[in-house]
Amino acid sequence: MVLAFFVYIGIPNLTGQKIPLFVAGVATITLENSAYTASFVRGGINAVPKGQMEAARACGLSYLTAMRQIVLPQAVRIMVPSFINQFIIALKGTSVLSAIGVAELTQQGTIIIAKNMEGFKVWLLIAVMYLILIGILTWLSNAVKKHYKLAD
Repeated sequence: MVLAFFVYIGIPNLTGQKIPLFVAGVATITLENSAYTASFVRGGINAVPKGQMEAARACGLSYLTAMRQIVLPQAVRIMVPSFINQFIIALKGTSVLSAIGVAELTQQGTIIIAKNMEGFKVWLLIAVMYLILIGILTWLSNAVKKHYKLAD
């Protein structure tokens, strides 16, 4: 939440330029998740045995070609489940953006409640929507793991 306020309120105070809500929301989610994503990429590449790169280089492939054709395809198999899990975490984190006024699911629920005063029904519906989205993404993650026969 602090990051959302910093991006939406703090940066415009420094620069004098207002940032649109959507841009501030995307920037917040991106900044919040980029370090984790970089860690998944690094870990995926490091998980590929060093001998794969050595063999590709010994066959005369350049470093970039070896990475693109040999190492990265193997690393992606390792990274994909982590990316999906991180996307689930980011999806849950979007509710924080309602604090700066981004009209995401939680904010829309608040607007609807203000109009019809039926909080229980609205929050129950929003909870079910989040559960369905997260359930689908979890199923997708498990399907990818099973497809690539990756361990948990």
